[in-house]
Amino acid sequence: QVQLVESGGGLVTAGNSLRLSCAAAERTSSYAMAWFRQAPGKEREFVSARSWNGLTIFYADSVKGRFTISRDDGLNTLYLQMNDLKPEDTAVYFCAAGTTKRLSMMTAGRYEYWGQGTQVTVSI
Repeated sequence: QVQLVESGGGLVTAGNSLRLSCAAAERTSSYAMAWFRQAPGKEREFVSARSWNGLTIFYADSVKGRFTISRDDGLNTLYLQMNDLKPEDTAVYFCAAGTTKRLSMMTAGRYEYWGQGTQVTVSI
């Protein structure tokens, strides 16, 4: 069982930045890891994913060029640097870990482990 804890969310005005962190109590270097988000009344949607070896990274079109996913395997921590935030980025952000690969990394159902989420609110 991999326990994931997200942090770094908050309230910001549009155009500003936040960095989310996802800390794991166990080693996650062999897992693909990803960020998903869910806005009120909407389904959970893919944001970004990184393969276990870092050779494959995906971003949703809506965040490409603004968000950057990274991980520090020594700290068992996944990050999401979010720049130029927009009101439509408002959501609860979840990190996930799993043995999924390739295009399946963009599918929520392919991840075995999930954090409880951190709220990001972007005001005008």
